[in-house]
Amino acid sequence: MTCLLRAQGLVAGWQQPATQPLDLTITAGEVVGLTGPNGVGKSTVLAAIAGRAKVFAGRLERAPGIRLGLQTQDVPPVVGMPISGRELLALTDATPTGLPPWLADRLDIRLDCLSGGQRHYLTLWAVLQAPADLLLLDEPTNNLDQAGVAHLTAHLRERAENGSGLLVVSHDAAFVGAVCDRVIELGAGDVA
Repeated sequence: MTCLLRAQGLVAGWQQPATQPLDLTITAGEVVGLTGPNGVGKSTVLAAIAGRAKVFAGRLERAPGIRLGLQTQDVPPVVGMPISGRELLALTDATPTGLPPWLADRLDIRLDCLSGGQRHYLTLWAVLQAPADLLLLDEPTNNLDQAGVAHLTAHLRERAENGSGLLVVSHDAAFVGAVCDRVIELGAGDVA
């Protein structure tokens, strides 16, 4: 298997360290879960891998030429934006092919007229359709109902079977159990 990412003793943060040292390897076709209580630095680890947060110590190696896709918990404000779901997907070069019918049928509706869960899934879908070798997902099941979680789970497993690596941060134990090949749990004592 191709190693996409290797972290050894990774300590990351913003103005100061926010994590304890973490060892992590992700290979092509593998879905790795990162769980633990709020405040232990799960999102910060994703940000460091994506180059958005500072690496204070340790080593972080990405495969040469690796393409990253990052989904954060930040949802862009859409109130008053006259853009439809179809236009959002076009802006990100994502295809609607594979969207569940309950969302595909609503692509021509303005984003500010969709439910929070529908908007969340569309923005998530835009990231999932990116030509990325490694996807970094931060609480992707937030605001999703059971149908959305089931569709997401199937799509992520398919993405892994097609060779992508995934690092998924989530508090949703059932989702993590269904989608992840391996889980790393950060504990409350793991924060600097």
